[in-house]
Amino acid sequence: MQKTKLNKFIQKYNLGGNVNSVKWKSNGDKLSTTFVTPDKSLLGTVNVDKFQFEDAELGVYQTDLLKNLLGVLGDDVFLTLSRFGDKAVTLKVKNGPVSVDYVLSDLSVIADPPELKRLPQFDTHIKLDSNFIETFVKGKSALSDVDTFTILKTDNGVEVVIGYSSTNTNRVNIPVDTVTEDLTDSVTFNANLFKEVLVANKECTSAVLEVSNEGLARVNFKVDDYDSTYYIVAMTDVD
Repeated sequence: MQKTKLNKFIQKYNLGGNVNSVKWKSNGDKLSTTFVTPDKSLLGTVNVDKFQFEDAELGVYQTDLLKNLLGVLGDDVFLTLSRFGDKAVTLKVKNGPVSVDYVLSDLSVIADPPELKRLPQFDTHIKLDSNFIETFVKGKSALSDVDTFTILKTDNGVEVVIGYSSTNTNRVNIPVDTVTEDLTDSVTFNANLFKEVLVANKECTSAVLEVSNEGLARVNFKVDDYDSTYYIVAMTDVD
């Protein structure tokens, strides 16, 4: 197995270190995880197909540590599990004669993400392409102290604004193309998390950001063997 395939899976849920404790589920040919950020403002699922591994559910409590251990190894890796009874206790990753052992967590230590019991109607659909991803990431990097971005209805359509406020501020205004647009009011989200979502899925050239007037956004990325979906809760009390 190529280590890059596992690293990409990790990157798509770890989101720059924002999500560290998750459960991995393998059915022999697919690896998946469902996760939530500590502040519960982002919920997501990541699936990777054609991932040959035994049927198992693994408790990964310190993803950052696992990433560091994988960095020791070369590109071609082989994964095995050590078990105690029916519980997976250690993940061994081997590259030639070199191997690393990662101690797995008890599954009960890692909380399951909340279920989305009801999805609102997504009123606005914004096209995301490589140019938008690159522009947003550069814009957020330029405004490193800014924590929010806002989706605004303007006379010319819809804009994504990094650093929007009702007062005069430094900001980046990005006009976007919409598939459908029924935005009743501006909606503000966490720019730091959204940037990490875009960075983790930057190889995707076409996606759609769905926005609900009730304060929820959803975006799905499908590229190669990966299928990643993220739900982002709008922020309140933003000036």
